[in-house]
Amino acid sequence: MSRPVTLFTGQWADLPLEVLVQRVSAWGFDGLELACWGDHFEVDKALESDRYVREKRDLLEQHGLNCWAISNHLVGQCVCDPIDDRHKSILPSRIWGDGKPEGVRQRAAEEIANTGRAAKRFGVDTVNGFTGSSVWHKLYFFPPTSDAEIDAGYQDFADRWTPVLNVFQAEDVRFGLEVHPTEIAYDLITFERALRALNGHPAFGINFDPSHLVHQFIDPTELIYAFPERIFHAHIKDAKVQLTGRNSILSSHLSFGDHRRGWDFVSPGHGDVKWDPIVRALNRVGYQGPLSIEWEDSGMDRDFGAPESLALVRRIDYAPSSVAFDAAFAK
Repeated sequence: MSRPVTLFTGQWADLPLEVLVQRVSAWGFDGLELACWGDHFEVDKALESDRYVREKRDLLEQHGLNCWAISNHLVGQCVCDPIDDRHKSILPSRIWGDGKPEGVRQRAAEEIANTGRAAKRFGVDTVNGFTGSSVWHKLYFFPPTSDAEIDAGYQDFADRWTPVLNVFQAEDVRFGLEVHPTEIAYDLITFERALRALNGHPAFGINFDPSHLVHQFIDPTELIYAFPERIFHAHIKDAKVQLTGRNSILSSHLSFGDHRRGWDFVSPGHGDVKWDPIVRALNRVGYQGPLSIEWEDSGMDRDFGAPESLALVRRIDYAPSSVAFDAAFAK
């Protein structure tokens, strides 16, 4: 049986959820991965009101939709980041407060813990998001950066996230980090290091998203095979490497959609992600959760791209074989 296909609502938060569910249902999706911004899923309201939670569920069910995960990337980014004015634009005012960095980080951590509590109330067991990182900006080791400085960054991550993950574990909810540049883990080595910093916390895993790996020249299936029990959720998202000899994978301070960039996000099927090996890898590790389309493409209308992406996923996803193909040869 193929996996359910959902749409991540983060890039659609300009639309009221009531409007979006009508489109998504008409396109034929199985459900939504609800973002915790816009009016799609509001953590504070979910904790304050059983009625709020029930109405969200009723709205989905009225349109034949389900929900397997909620996502709080924007607040999660602020748990470990060196906070500056950019973060104000992605945070609710109650989390930003007076903007003093340590207060922002602490309020962000509490909001993520509350997201785990709200997820439990809503009946889902997976929250996806970002962690932020106090050392991402030290990626290139000049001025000379000591091992101790990087070690301190991973310790800071563990100190801030372990109490949050303890709440998740108590609620029987999991946190899936979208392994991603600007986070504490952006490839296999850094995810292993983050996991080690947390002493293998059982509530910490991966929201698998190949689009953030291919432009780093990482084989996305390697992440699946390296951490099979940590694949908590899967995104369908694509990226296109477009190196010309004049640009680089560092993107040259150019905005998404600029043709001069060394890589960009594109609608699934229009980039460099090889989907068949990913489906086979997910099958081999026993992943049966949703395939959630996170749709981003500056060069394509999203109302065209989302249903086109759904059709792609329906075509490429398949169940593993239950028999050996050569079993009929045996006597």
